[in-house]
Amino acid sequence: MTMVHPPPTPAPAESTLLLHITGANKAYHGIPALVDASLTLRAGEVHALIGENGAGKSTLIKLMAGVLSADSIAMAVRGQPVNFREARDAFDAGLRFIHQELNAVPTLSVAENVFLNQRYPTRAGVFVHWRRLHRQTRDVLAQLGITHLAPGQIMARLSPGDQMLVKIASAFVDANPSAAGERAVAIYVMDEPTAALSTSEAARLFEVIDRLRASGCAILYVTHRLDEIFQLADRVTVLRDGRVVDCVPIEGTTAAGLIRMMTGRDLQQVYPPRGPDVQVSERVLLDVRELTTRAIHGVSFQLYENEILGVAGLSGAGRTELLRALIRADRVLAGTVSLNGAALQARSPAEAWDQGMAYVPEERRSQGLVLSRSISDNITLPHLRHLARRGTFLNHGRERRTSAEMSEAVRLKAEGVTQATWQLSGGNQQKTVFARAFARSPQILLLDEPTRGVDVGAKFDIYTLIRKINAQGTGIIMVSSDLPELIGMCDRILILRDGALVHTVQTEALTENELLTLCYGELSDDNQPASH
Repeated sequence: MTMVHPPPTPAPAESTLLLHITGANKAYHGIPALVDASLTLRAGEVHALIGENGAGKSTLIKLMAGVLSADSIAMAVRGQPVNFREARDAFDAGLRFIHQELNAVPTLSVAENVFLNQRYPTRAGVFVHWRRLHRQTRDVLAQLGITHLAPGQIMARLSPGDQMLVKIASAFVDANPSAAGERAVAIYVMDEPTAALSTSEAARLFEVIDRLRASGCAILYVTHRLDEIFQLADRVTVLRDGRVVDCVPIEGTTAAGLIRMMTGRDLQQVYPPRGPDVQVSERVLLDVRELTTRAIHGVSFQLYENEILGVAGLSGAGRTELLRALIRADRVLAGTVSLNGAALQARSPAEAWDQGMAYVPEERRSQGLVLSRSISDNITLPHLRHLARRGTFLNHGRERRTSAEMSEAVRLKAEGVTQATWQLSGGNQQKTVFARAFARSPQILLLDEPTRGVDVGAKFDIYTLIRKINAQGTGIIMVSSDLPELIGMCDRILILRDGALVHTVQTEALTENELLTLCYGELSDDNQPASH
């Protein structure tokens, strides 16, 4: 039986206690999601909230946001009892939420998305004052050091990282002191805010967080990145199976201790090693020559059997675009791709899947899943022709068996394969995308940010899955913004800059600083790690 220790009960002055939650309980269909959870947020602190996917973090945030009703809860803001019946109640109480998933309106401009929950400035109270709206948008973006985005740009044309920056900026629209001298906004809840950000973009956000803390705001920071917790947080609350395991000051806490609290076990190694009998073969699986699209320019490389090839680069370097060109989601203007010595004939993603390639996209919710459909539907989506009788009538029994087998293979936690995908935690949604990619034992597996937004336990499961399929001969190309992940999992790393391949480096003895410097292009030729 798991022992759950109640959090310590600090006794701060009441004036410093901005939010106090006790006895938060919530169950879905009789299954507890939160059990007597508690949380306190103090003025001038960053409070981290961590736990594995499904631990109850999202449920607690939704209760705070007023978008979900608790079975029971006692909540107070600035010492005053509150009962949020809808999102507007939380907004009016000074709470702002930055969610991990991009809930932007793609057809609207940057300015319209930034002020989406606000009243647009108007002329005569009727017509939108566009010049003033754009000026105010630039002021808000400047708080995050964002100068490369124009207020009139359409959201759909921005990268996921830039879209996240816009959504983050929207939380700071009214972060100015009120007439009474207090901030109208006092509490910020940030759910994986750096998941889609580059290192430099995240650094700008951290500077803003430090300014907010200095001004007396409280920040609840939800993340799976332990390094960010130790960089930012003053205290950390750990959830496991819907219960608060502990609430501790970050000083004196270790990463191993937090992992033990989150998972109930020790993770001996972050990146599982390659099996002793598995070696990178000299056999070329994929041969790419002078591949060119609108975003990438003359990229050439080879991928070998049993190899994991990483792709690194700054935001906008062309990493995602390279994978999209290979899977034929983007139009190829020039160059050749050969798979097992034969020219790849695919003209669409569907044909590329049929010819032995599989793809895990960067943004699982908008690019990888049909959230309203079942787990089974999502797993079998690109494989329906192969699950049909005579290629025409779908064999439902075979479809269910395939889904069940793949769900078990990726250790998917769900009520069953008929469960709607939107009901799954982020980590299990990602495992669903992996189950689809593994379903027909692909020769080439393309991974774009494969562990974005998943907890350390689910990351280890995903790394283990990657090692397992790679040991079977599958060649893997992996794009990641997590540099330690690239070094820990890959054999070589391609480094892209402005759509061109500028370096290929072996990961043995490669350091994170060397890799980051290569991405920025700041090493002289004499100081660069050996290329191969």
